[in-house]
Amino acid sequence: VRVVESGGGPVQAGGSVRLSCAISGYIVSRYCMGWFRQVPGKEREVIGAIDGNGRITYSDSVKGRFTISTDNALNSLNLQMNSLNAEDTAMYYCAASIRGCAGDAATSWGQGTQVTFSS
Repeated sequence: VRVVESGGGPVQAGGSVRLSCAISGYIVSRYCMGWFRQVPGKEREVIGAIDGNGRITYSDSVKGRFTISTDNALNSLNLQMNSLNAEDTAMYYCAASIRGCAGDAATSWGQGTQVTFSS
């Protein structure tokens, strides 16, 4: 199993960024996949997840600004992030096969990609 995030970098106020997660070993359309983020010294935060039926859930902190999607042809998970602000600065992680499609009990994690707010 391999989970690799990409697409992070510096972002400006109100800007957008798209993260991608290439997954091997799981078929993204059949398992629960999700995005998380973590700031040093704080607990890992759930951003959202998509289950094997295509149902998507989001945390209140990103609802309306972030969009999770899958690309079945590429077997990848994507995170479109809009209207970014300083509180979105974090290391962003992709996870595959999340137990119960809730929380952070995932089988496989990526190494993370950093998104940093720049004023």
